[in-house]
Amino acid sequence: AALALGLAAAVPATAQENPIHADGYLTPASEIADVVTAPREEWVTLGNLSPDGRFFLHQVGVGLVSLADMARPHRNLAGLYVDHVAHRNRNLTMRGTERMELIDAETGDRTEVSIPTGTRAHGVSWSPDGSRIAFLASYPTETHLYVADVATGASQRISPRPVLATRVTSPSWSGDGAFVYTVLVPEGRGAEPTAPAVPTTPMVRVTRDEENRLRTYPTLLREPHEKDLVEYHTTGQLARITPDGRMESVGAPAMIESINPAPDGRHVRVRTTQKPFSYIIPVSAFASEDEVWDESGDMLVTLDSQEMRKGVRGGNNNNNNDRRALQWRPDGQGLSFLQREPRPSGDDAEEAEEGEEDRPRMDRVMQWLPPFGDDDMRVVYESETRIQSVAYSDDAQVLFLTERDGREEHVYAVFLDNPEERHTLYRRDTDDRLDDPGSLETRPGSLGVRVVRMTPDGGSVFLSGMVRDENPLEVAPRPFLDRVAIRTGESERIFESRADAFERVTAILDDDANRVAVTRESPTEVPNGFIRQVAGGSERQLTENRDLTPTLTAARREHHRVRRADGIEFNMQVTLPADWNGEPLPGMIWFYPREHENQKSLDDAAANLNINRFPMVGTRSAEIFTLAGYAVLQPEHPIVGPSGRMNDSFVPDMIANHLAVIDLASREGYVDRDRMSLGGHSYGGFGTINAMVRTPFFRAGIAGAPNNNRLLTPMGFQREPRLLWESRETYTEMSPFLWAERLHGALLVYHGDDDQNVGTFPDNSWRLFHALNGLGKTSSLYMYPYEGHGQVARETLLDMWTRWIAWLDHYVKEARDDVPPPPTADADASLER
Repeated sequence: AALALGLAAAVPATAQENPIHADGYLTPASEIADVVTAPREEWVTLGNLSPDGRFFLHQVGVGLVSLADMARPHRNLAGLYVDHVAHRNRNLTMRGTERMELIDAETGDRTEVSIPTGTRAHGVSWSPDGSRIAFLASYPTETHLYVADVATGASQRISPRPVLATRVTSPSWSGDGAFVYTVLVPEGRGAEPTAPAVPTTPMVRVTRDEENRLRTYPTLLREPHEKDLVEYHTTGQLARITPDGRMESVGAPAMIESINPAPDGRHVRVRTTQKPFSYIIPVSAFASEDEVWDESGDMLVTLDSQEMRKGVRGGNNNNNNDRRALQWRPDGQGLSFLQREPRPSGDDAEEAEEGEEDRPRMDRVMQWLPPFGDDDMRVVYESETRIQSVAYSDDAQVLFLTERDGREEHVYAVFLDNPEERHTLYRRDTDDRLDDPGSLETRPGSLGVRVVRMTPDGGSVFLSGMVRDENPLEVAPRPFLDRVAIRTGESERIFESRADAFERVTAILDDDANRVAVTRESPTEVPNGFIRQVAGGSERQLTENRDLTPTLTAARREHHRVRRADGIEFNMQVTLPADWNGEPLPGMIWFYPREHENQKSLDDAAANLNINRFPMVGTRSAEIFTLAGYAVLQPEHPIVGPSGRMNDSFVPDMIANHLAVIDLASREGYVDRDRMSLGGHSYGGFGTINAMVRTPFFRAGIAGAPNNNRLLTPMGFQREPRLLWESRETYTEMSPFLWAERLHGALLVYHGDDDQNVGTFPDNSWRLFHALNGLGKTSSLYMYPYEGHGQVARETLLDMWTRWIAWLDHYVKEARDDVPPPPTADADASLER
């Protein structure tokens, strides 16, 4: 019989009746609740280093979000969540930093950074010289800009009126540190537009001539009033404010999406939303313009005009003449961009066509100086090969360029006093997952723009990467740091992780890399931060992080290579209770299907497996099931096939994966194959329902935020590029809703009532539950108020674990005689479609 469950009431459960049926927010056993609510926000990492290399900034967040914060009044305007009371993005109301402290990189001494009482900090930003910190402080009904003095930790408010933090949620420093840029609530702004008492129009939608392949967005604007609300809540006044509180308005109020001040302090890039608005796409896909404004707010040039991203097939082709990789130069001398040499035009076109093979169009690094007119551009460097990216030295006199020719990646340096000579830093085969020469280390430049870190003599750079092994199940990856001589390419390894731990450089403290911050962890050692002297290897510990979930750290973990009947191999982690006595346990397979073209692409994706990592357990980590006595199997779940047609084998590959996993786990004595369950979130939830209608392997399943009917995503999904009408059979085969009468076992479905993920709108779960209820299947549905695609509220998480464990205990661990066990899997029968 189906269990018809409504929304749980937002009240604590005082006496816990059967959790499967009970109303209210429930709490699981203390050993599980302690893991879910562990104060993960307290862990310290040595990563946010001041530009001068003197201090690390440690921010302590609010921890788990409260349901009360999620329930505060807000508006969802086509995917833009606005706390309309406090004029800010809803995320700033729900989350934030409650405490900040500076950690001296030399002594380890700590200085508290003051945050106003009753507020949370957001968008924390170092000044270019590292002497100050800017941040937004969110009060209950407004947001203000603060600046803190690094020397004392004292902070002061510098915004004369509230900040408008709906789109721009971080302050930005000018390159000279003289100003902090932010967006303020416009002066004299009136009240929020009120909705008409009587509708002024029906909802009107009309197709256009072109093919418009839109995704299935869950929330869109519906009527003119909501358009007015978008404009009201995103229109702000750009301002620049000195650290002592003197404000200058910059330009007129506009619908500002982002700001990026120039290093010279006299210009700012501003991206603004443009009308008309749309009823068929979210706010994030509305038209916009990227402009350069001067100090007075006059628009000097439009860098980019982005039309509404409507999903028209073939509508987003790149023009080879377009400017690419637009960025401020670190020396304050205008903009940098990449651009292909224009094609010849007019009378020269015919001659160019005749000699085109002899002279390819060059790809160029360009400089664009103020006032950014057509005559203010100059060629800095050019290459016959298309340039992927360019980075600079602090004085912009050395370029570091990346080019790709087929599978070969070439990274080289060019000194502008001799641009004809290239200095190769490395070449690598991008198809070889073991070939990792590293990536260039960068740092904040003297004017705030990130630059390549060079030794003081300008002769060397640093590359950080990972040494990987063919067999990641046996040999863990080892991070490294190399010093590379620019002119010769000669490389010296100055750091490499130990083989029995995972050590990685999180910060370089000086330009010679004599001192580095290193985080070390192992399967039994909590990640902690150390300051290491590279020469000699002496170190000093700076953090004292503790194990927040010792009961799960003690769990037994093993890794296996699983082989399917068709020869495809994949990895699996097995987690067992710490006190496992060797007897087979009820099993839980937690999985997420991923598409691959062949065995090689599968192995490439698995190359980042790291057996030396400390077992970090999140609030929804499947390993928590071990505390309730389950063996947890977390396999890769490959769907293998030719590009564009991988899903043609979704059902048989899914069955083959589960069969191979259960066979191995049963053979090793981990699980009782007659007491198996499975689960997954999002596409994993989709896979869970599919497995339960296609196999008899499982007594119960947990499907989170799933789609169950691919007919409701007809324009493609995941890595499926074909339309429903181009691959009708595949869409139908992959839609468990259409095969719901075949459901084996007891299915629990949970979903956020406000899920905004494309393709997993909550109606999927309501309709599936309705169908299973009508078919007499065993199912439950738990809808969580205010939750999105991933559940985050403390009350929600505790409630979910209570119901999950109760569900599995009833239908799997304590399997009753009236619920017959699934038959032993037969390989041939299981693979029938």
